[in-house]
This record gives sequence, C-alpha cells and structure tokens, in this order.
Amino acid sequence: MTNFVLVAGTWLGAWVWDEVAGELRAAGHDVHPLTLSGLAEKRGVSAGQQTHVQDIVAEVERLDPRDVVLVGHSYAGIPVGQAAERIGDRLRRVVLVDANAAVDGESFLSGWLSDEVRTAIEDNGGVWPPLSAADFAGQGMTDEQIARLVDGATPHPGATLTEPAVMPRPLSELPGLYIKCLLDGDEPMPAAAELLKSDRWELVTMDTGHWPMFSQPRELARILHESVASP
Repeated sequence: MTNFVLVAGTWLGAWVWDEVAGELRAAGHDVHPLTLSGLAEKRGVSAGQQTHVQDIVAEVERLDPRDVVLVGHSYAGIPVGQAAERIGDRLRRVVLVDANAAVDGESFLSGWLSDEVRTAIEDNGGVWPPLSAADFAGQGMTDEQIARLVDGATPHPGATLTEPAVMPRPLSELPGLYIKCLLDGDEPMPAAAELLKSDRWELVTMDTGHWPMFSQPRELARILHESVASP
C-alpha cells in the first residue's frame, strides 16, 4: 500500500484534494491531504518557508509510514522537495504537479517575473491575496470549479514565497515524476526543466490547466496511481 501525502499550492488547503483522494483510496492507497501553516483552516498561523517544510516532515513522522509519495502542486513543490530529502528511506518518490522545483538558495519567486507578486505582498501586510475568478480563465475549469477555488482560497503567507530553499543535495538525485499541465504553458519552469534531465525523473503531460485537482481530478488520480503501480 502506497502512502500519498498531498500538498496544494498557494492560497489552498487540504480540501482541494477531496476528489483526487477519493479516487486514490478507491484504488487501495492510503491518502493524507495536508494543509500548510497559514492557509485554509490554519489561516493566521505564522509561517515561513521552513515552517512549511516542517509541516510536511512532521506529518510523515506522525503517520510513521513507509513507501511515501510526496505530491506537491505549484508552490508546494518547494517545501515538498526539501521534505523529500529529509524523510530518508521512507520516500518512494516525489511528484511535482505543474510545480516549482526546490533549488538550494532559491525561493518560489526565483526564476520568473515575480515583481508583481512581491509588490502585492508588500502592499498587503506580508500576504499574497488570492486571485479573482477572471484570473483563472483559460485553465480548463468550469465556472462552478472556479467559484469553488475562489471561495475556498485564503491569503498566502508571503515569507514562504520569498525565503530560500535549503537542499543539502539536489532534488535530481531522488526518484520523481513531473506532471506538466499544458494549458499553463508547454514547457516546465527552468528549474523543473533542469530536473528532468536526470534519469531518475519522468515527465507526464495533462491537457488541462494549472489546477488539475479541480479540472481533471480523476485523470490526475489515475496518473498518480499508475506512477506507483508499475514495478
């Protein structure tokens, strides 16, 4: 039995994985969606980059499982990558879902034009406000799915986005799968593209937008299941 720990990106909590988790449990897996500090039901909890790393490590230690697959969506690829290195031989593989890849000394905002995000954090008391419904257009979601995402989103702690990752060894040395969502662009971000040069990493594409847990949850669950079903 595989133990999936699912971590969503900015503004979102464990609730976004409900449909994916249901599909994976039906396939016989143990599934643990996780809300990071400062988000969703943990809104208001102070958090920096290493707080989120520790959230994930602490969840794995609490569950005390083996055969762990850490799944990080978008921003969560940064803390998930660091946590994967720290949980040792419990790890089966890392899965990054249209995510940023953790690089030692680099933050979530490194490697892309993020001045607008930095300004928004400064102008909003240290948090990044959620996007509006219009910002999610063209990402393969229905109006109902967008409304659910917007209604459930909470401001994201800015420090987690600007502080650097701490990686004693490159993420490319761990086994991994990268899921690229094509409506969000054909190519992974530079750090992820570099990661995919490793023979320990595989690439799978989805013909949907950046939030496949809303737009294609059954397909995402199928890919996650198949990632551990093969020998």
